Amino acid sequence: MTAPTRAEELKVIAEAASVELADASAEEALAWTARTFGDSWIVASNMQDAVLIDLAVKVKPDVDVLFLETGYHFPETIGVRDAVDLVYPGVRIVNAAAEQSVADQEAEFGQLFKTDPGKCCHLRKVVPLRRELAKYDAWVTGVRRVDAPTRANTPIVQWDERNGLVKVNPIAPWSDDEFNGYLHEHGILENLLVQQGYPSIGCAPCTAKPLPGQDARSGRWAGLAKTECGLHG
Repeated sequence: MTAPTRAEELKVIAEAASVELADASAEEALAWTARTFGDSWIVASNMQDAVLIDLAVKVKPDVDVLFLETGYHFPETIGVRDAVDLVYPGVRIVNAAAEQSVADQEAEFGQLFKTDPGKCCHLRKVVPLRRELAKYDAWVTGVRRVDAPTRANTPIVQWDERNGLVKVNPIAPWSDDEFNGYLHEHGILENLLVQQGYPSIGCAPCTAKPLPGQDARSGRWAGLAKTECGLHG
């Protein structure tokens, strides 16, 4: 019999954990991740806040943190990334950049965020993400079910077929009240733009304030038939 590949082994782990950890707390999910994957996991952060990072360092103080350096971020977002370096000195920030600089990409394609935002996200987010995730067995995200209708069924642990590794969403069940309670109770770093009315922050050209009554992510690619950048769906 042929021995299972690493991807096949990881898929089995993910499928079992999706049941076993279906009702796990964020702390339990992260503790499981650290026990199961050792050094081979990474936390993804868009630097809107450091809640997920703060939770992760409690089980692995030197955890790797993935930041997609698209070249189009708000200065406030870069400020949070730099502050994380100071507040959590053990953390290693992995800055994943696209193969082309913004200047080179715009010289070849123009401003893709206006003409073809899907392609822009693919080149500056999806490709760098896949390159970095290929080095790990699992990644941890801050996706929550309340973020948007497209995320309503997000499990705590799942198999990420697209990227070929285990995906852990420890705060998936958290309500906004739970999230904000943790943030304020522990004095967690938060992007200054949140208090200015931006509850979901991406690249500057494609992020607007959502209209009253709309979900948090409705300000992303506003006016376009696009709700995800391709990282989570």
